[in-house]
Amino acid sequence: MIEIRKGQAPAQLVRAEFSVRFRAAFIDPAFRAEEQSIARLEEIAWAGYTEGRKAPVTQKAGPGYVDPDYELSTEWTATKQRIIDAQRSWADPLRPSRVLLICGSARNDGTCPGEISKSFRLLGIARETLDQADIQVDVLDLSLLTSEYGRNIHPCKGCVSTAMPLCHWPCSCYPNHALNQTNDWMSEIYERWTAAHAVIIVSPVYWYQSPSPLKLMIDRLVCADGGNPDPTSTSGKKAGKAKELEMAGWDYPQHLAGRAYGLIVHGDVAGVEVSRRALSDWLDWMGFIDAGVQARLDRFIGYYQPYATSHEALDQDKPVQEEARNVARAVAKAVVELRAGRLQAVQPSLSRPRPK
Repeated sequence: MIEIRKGQAPAQLVRAEFSVRFRAAFIDPAFRAEEQSIARLEEIAWAGYTEGRKAPVTQKAGPGYVDPDYELSTEWTATKQRIIDAQRSWADPLRPSRVLLICGSARNDGTCPGEISKSFRLLGIARETLDQADIQVDVLDLSLLTSEYGRNIHPCKGCVSTAMPLCHWPCSCYPNHALNQTNDWMSEIYERWTAAHAVIIVSPVYWYQSPSPLKLMIDRLVCADGGNPDPTSTSGKKAGKAKELEMAGWDYPQHLAGRAYGLIVHGDVAGVEVSRRALSDWLDWMGFIDAGVQARLDRFIGYYQPYATSHEALDQDKPVQEEARNVARAVAKAVVELRAGRLQAVQPSLSRPRPK
């Protein structure tokens, strides 16, 4: 048996520290009129925390699972069913072609920055082009993480590094009601990725890398590349069972493979090529198909110019606007070829001698 290494996680919070953290959400003096109600809610939350009630509402897994009597979270079960439905829609040749357009910037005019992002403007250019090609467009604006109440993408917990089968598809780490890790946007985002025939990511560069909202989503999509669709096979999060499953032979299923992609990465000083290449490599690894050289764009906008005039720099950069249109055109063409079965003939599906 493989040894499971322990000793990193601290002990549970003491009652006083839990109270400080719980009450941080009620610092507004307007809540003082409900002090007794808050105290009662705190006691309920404390009990949920100490008892580890991660998934307080469950149902038996039922037929089709290794352990049909295992109690699965009803929230996880609902997410999985939506993904199954989205996959059926994706595979239906009679359904319209669909592209998921992702704005990776953290900036929008609904909160502190006070202005829209250049990524959102470039996304708009791509959207107009896809509309003209009669492609159904789904816009996923990740900047809403910074400006909407209660919207979260919680960080990946790294289950895959313990053993691949411990990483469930879709992710079962959240919501964790015991830890107040709720309102996880990924339950919806998994469905939207699954329904898309292609994705286009439009993103700026932050410190040579992808912005944190985009990186949060990327990390949480690890379950789409090798993830276990049956949490009952590991009795939830039993590390020992997951290690045994992987060592017995795991096929690392690529749940989103076969979709096309395009990229628009922009910056103003450095890092655009490195960031774009990292995104390309990630999507290639996931089994996505690039839509050609013109679908992978990295450009400087307002190179070494003031931040204050960066939108004016984009206004004046007509070539980069046209290049953004070309990304969308290339992806639209790739989707047509992909759904007609012609793109696979050019890029055949080969077995991986070292899947992971």
